[in-house]
Amino acid sequence: MENLSPEVLIIIVTTIVCGVAVVVGTMIPTWVEGKTAEKAIEGMARQPDAAPQLRTAMLIAMALLETASIYVLLIVLVLLFANPLITLFLGG
Repeated sequence: MENLSPEVLIIIVTTIVCGVAVVVGTMIPTWVEGKTAEKAIEGMARQPDAAPQLRTAMLIAMALLETASIYVLLIVLVLLFANPLITLFLGG
């Protein structure tokens, strides 16, 4: 480990952090989307007349929840392919 250059060490740490970020950043929004769908279907079963309004609200909520996963993906891709930490810590 002491033979690694600082640049390689930053790349290794960034890759590990990106892997963890992808797992956590997709697992939590997916779980919340499942709960949203569960509650909307429960509401539709209890009040079938309100199904169109519940469906619309559920789709809007799920679209907003999905943006969290998209932001995680964006940050991970920036860290993997255009790593600003190398220039920040090593100056070039």
